[in-house]
Amino acid sequence: MNKPTAPGPTMNRADFLRLAAGAALGLLFGGGPASGEGMGGDQMKPISMQRRPIPASGESLPVIGLGTYKVFDVAPGSAEYARLPAVLAALFAAGGSVIDSSPMYGRAEETTGELLAAAGSRSRAFVASKVWIEGREAGRRQMEASLRLLRAEPLDLMQVHNLVDWRDQLATLREWKAAGRIRHLGVTHYHAGAYDALAAVLRAERLDFVQINYSLDEREAERLILPLAAERGVAVLINRPFGGGGLLRRLRDKPLPPWAAEIGAGSWAQLLLKFVLSQPAVSCAIPGTGKPEHMADNAAAGCGMIPEPAFWQRHAEVFSL
Repeated sequence: MNKPTAPGPTMNRADFLRLAAGAALGLLFGGGPASGEGMGGDQMKPISMQRRPIPASGESLPVIGLGTYKVFDVAPGSAEYARLPAVLAALFAAGGSVIDSSPMYGRAEETTGELLAAAGSRSRAFVASKVWIEGREAGRRQMEASLRLLRAEPLDLMQVHNLVDWRDQLATLREWKAAGRIRHLGVTHYHAGAYDALAAVLRAERLDFVQINYSLDEREAERLILPLAAERGVAVLINRPFGGGGLLRRLRDKPLPPWAAEIGAGSWAQLLLKFVLSQPAVSCAIPGTGKPEHMADNAAAGCGMIPEPAFWQRHAEVFSL
């Protein structure tokens, strides 16, 4: 049974945001996340985010990461770009590492590579990208470009996006993994209508990762993909943990239910992410954000208690929100 776990003292939202913001500033301006430099001499303690294993390799991942769709497709010199170093600093200060990008996300890969290089923080990141093109040679060219833009070879994870030409692309990925150019390989999809096809690939191929959509209002993965991934020993990344954003927008002006405090959820974002993480097959959720305060808030969902699935059945009203 996946009982609630707490790696350290439960931290309320205000304390977490204050600590994460201070740690992010320390990282940005030369202090370490536990140094307390520039923060009135207060000694800071490292923030503890829960981690879950990658079955294929035995290493572990922090349970909250960062998606770069739209929010990292911004131009250098813009106000949006200027906020992104602090977003990455907040991710790392909270103990997170996963950054997921794609050549389909405009200049997101280039932005990610630039920022990691400028901060000297590549070693702190688990960088993932995707290939989404027909043809094996075209796939090679697209992936070569991704490694160059991300400045990340070996890349931690390369995924065949939406199963496009997956046989040809997986063949290349196996070659690249054997050669040490990538560390893990996988497949993705963002729509439940593709789950039968996705399940067939999971059954037929030995994969390290699968990335899918899953949220409070998109629960279809519970029926087939999550149990199958657990059975096959495949790590699971979750995109769209806020239901594509519509769910969070709908809830943000409503008060949190009183029972949210039982699991240490101080915001709707934290509650929704804790719902996703309640599934033991889920390795990491990757909500996208371009705001440091939202990154810190999201990361707090991975600290303290993560309830078991039965918790939500005891509070079934959540499914009608």
